Amino acid sequence: MTVSVLVPSSIVREAEDKREATRKLGYVARAATIFRADRLVVFPDREGERRFGGGFVSTVLRYAATPPYLKTEAWGKRDELEYAGILPPLRAMSQTGSESDGSGSSRQGIVTEVGPEGRVRVNCGLQHPISLNVPPKMVVEEGERVTVRISSRRPVRAKLVDEPLPGFGVERTDLSAALGREDAGVRIASSRYGERLTTGRLETLAGRVERDGMTVAFGSPERGLPDILGIEVSTAADDGGSGRVEPTADDLGFDLWLNTVPNQGSEVVRTEEAMFATLACLSLRA
Repeated sequence: MTVSVLVPSSIVREAEDKREATRKLGYVARAATIFRADRLVVFPDREGERRFGGGFVSTVLRYAATPPYLKTEAWGKRDELEYAGILPPLRAMSQTGSESDGSGSSRQGIVTEVGPEGRVRVNCGLQHPISLNVPPKMVVEEGERVTVRISSRRPVRAKLVDEPLPGFGVERTDLSAALGREDAGVRIASSRYGERLTTGRLETLAGRVERDGMTVAFGSPERGLPDILGIEVSTAADDGGSGRVEPTADDLGFDLWLNTVPNQGSEVVRTEEAMFATLACLSLRA
């Protein structure tokens, strides 16, 4: 099951400064980590961008997803990361359920040297870089990030494995391309104008998500998905005057539009708040 979370490049459009924009992205990264997203996709909304655009957003999110022991080597100093120190730690767990620093766990590493006879040196946060064999049919280059499975720390016993890195990956791509992936699963648009999520609806939806995975898209402050996509919202009496998305979700690449905070008490639910509310509901299993 693959979980993809899609956020617009305008997600920090209301931030007053770089510090506040960085803090907001820290919450986004935390939500993606807590609910085991496999990828966090930044899609373009250039009309909604202000001071900080997609390059800033993706850089900060990639930095946040990098383990602490690799941050200096992987990133050095960059203008976008001026306030990276306020980002909360993610402490991502491997998909096997092992803690990221425990025996038998998966860790992210960076290839520091490619040697002869299929061996490489990898920095994976241990005291020194370690020399490892490259598995057959796996090709790695210097500077590449890889997954290392550690079975013992004293003495060090580890191997390079051809597996996804722990935590989530960050990509920049068009919304249509992200929704068109073969592993997109159930394609959900999160919006206050979507179908209200009920316990009965969730019971049916949870089974589909568990079987097929899901891709969930969110809007930005003062600019929800209907605005970003240029969709008119029609107000109808049966919606209590709150409106609903027209045309049908199917015409837009989504399987459904979903309102996961149907009785919101604030005029605006921030994107990071919507992420926690939505992903918490959709992570429930029967």
